[in-house]
Amino acid sequence: MTDKAKRSPSTPHRASQGNRDFRKRTQRDARPSEAAASQPRSAPVAGNAGAVPAIHLREGREKSLLRRHPWVFSGAVERIDGAPASGDTLPVLDSAGKFIAWAAYNAASQITARVWSWNQDESIDAAFFRRKIVTAIAGRTGLNLAKDSSGMRLIHAESDGLPGLIVDQYGDVLVMQIGSAGAEHWREAIADILQDICKPTCIYERSDSDSRTLEGLELRNGVLRGTLPETVEVVEHGLRFAVDVAEGQKTGFYLDQRDNRALTETLARDKDVLNCFCYTGGFSLYALRGGAKSVLSMDASADALHIAAENLTRNGLDESRAEWQDADVFVALRKLRDQGKTFDMIILDPPKFAPTAAFAEKAARGYKDINLLGFKLLRPGGLLFTYSCSGGINEELFQKIIAGAALDAGVDAQIVHHLHASADHPVLLSFPEGAYLKGLVLRVAG
Repeated sequence: MTDKAKRSPSTPHRASQGNRDFRKRTQRDARPSEAAASQPRSAPVAGNAGAVPAIHLREGREKSLLRRHPWVFSGAVERIDGAPASGDTLPVLDSAGKFIAWAAYNAASQITARVWSWNQDESIDAAFFRRKIVTAIAGRTGLNLAKDSSGMRLIHAESDGLPGLIVDQYGDVLVMQIGSAGAEHWREAIADILQDICKPTCIYERSDSDSRTLEGLELRNGVLRGTLPETVEVVEHGLRFAVDVAEGQKTGFYLDQRDNRALTETLARDKDVLNCFCYTGGFSLYALRGGAKSVLSMDASADALHIAAENLTRNGLDESRAEWQDADVFVALRKLRDQGKTFDMIILDPPKFAPTAAFAEKAARGYKDINLLGFKLLRPGGLLFTYSCSGGINEELFQKIIAGAALDAGVDAQIVHHLHASADHPVLLSFPEGAYLKGLVLRVAG
């Protein structure tokens, strides 16, 4: 899943807008950033400018916060006292003036505030961020994830209590994405803490997404600390992948699919495999190492396919069983159908079609289209690995879309696996939006 021109948003969610496969189909619609920016927003009323800065909620609008959801939307705000700047930490008070949380304020966003802490006695300072970062890293260490990979998500934004902050590790290089005014305010302190705790060769910043514009933040891409090595590599389950941290999708690699790639390897033996939206070949290499007879990999980026072919070579896999195709996947799938081509295993890992629920209807058409084609290209008894990284499409809706595609394709299919992001992408129970990646493995009846 690639986008050379437009890079990925600084959230747990994956890039979408620039992938030409879907953009061609939606060019008459506003792009997500444009549509979101054009939506009416009820700006909070300015309160007493001389008062202590604070966010006062409308009556009855504190319920989600009491359930520990970390976002305060503009429509829930009665007034803003004082004259705070975006990024400042303010107390959030209910309509009676009772403290609820400490949150980072942003006047430019529809999300007026993002919660740092529900503890009134807690100070939001450098020591707070050190504690949060240490806790996040310790949680990964406790899961023993490093034994399988030199790449790991160290901080997963809201789910680790650090809204708008993503930190990914690739060996001794860290990549940091900032997507909120609060995290932006503490950017230098966070970089210092990461440097002190992790001692990386380089901390590279990828705060260059369209979503930052909606937050009133300038785009930024470059070295924060240290020196970026000429080659950055991640080793995952023994496979080596080059990572383009400066220009690649997301922070350079899709760490969230680690476990799902490993599952692919176990099911690929003696199969003809089609991998769509293949990016730098993650699923493809696992399938080849798993003994696939052939793997046809498609993506809209020639640059990503070049890296994928290099990854194949660096792992010493059989190049005669691999084919790379620079193609609009929607168009290419139709050509394969018209040519009567079929496969034993098909992997559909498209870009994000629905960043929010407002885009769900349009996205559903895209998901149904590619999965309908996928079902038509599967041989009897074949396996379809299908994914959605769209936050606006929940698991129930995704399954309904796939069921509709199977019905229209005239096939009976069974779900044999429900798939999610790897364990270094935890989901806070009070923040279900963190569960952005969902997938199904389906077997078509023989």
